[in-house]
Amino acid sequence: MKVTDFDYNLPEELIAQTPIEKRDTSRLMVLDRNKKSIEHKVFSDIVEYLEEGDCLVINNTKVIPARLYGKKETGANVEFLLLKNLEGDIWESIVRPGNKLKPGTKVYFGDKLLEAEIIDTMPGRNKKSKV
Repeated sequence: MKVTDFDYNLPEELIAQTPIEKRDTSRLMVLDRNKKSIEHKVFSDIVEYLEEGDCLVINNTKVIPARLYGKKETGANVEFLLLKNLEGDIWESIVRPGNKLKPGTKVYFGDKLLEAEIIDTMPGRNKKSKV
């Protein structure tokens, strides 16, 4: 099996922006390899497809709208992906291009309405920043 086996076109407008209130009514796409067919169901129908010995993996991660695009004082573009709020306005972030941002570097967002300062580089090249 290759990762490319899972490639498919997903139009941006079909990606949920907020969770549905009743999670079991969320959409479920069922691919039948034998029939070479696609069915559209709701998640509560998943029990019809599970058999004894199957393993169902539950993903309980939460997504926050945390991608910010800014500029350094030099005008260079910078992208922040806020991962975890450490305390107050201190965030663990993935910053691109991270190798060019040293502690003390400032980044501005939205015509300088918001400012971030790199505080430290963390293991795995993540950054600690005050946003």
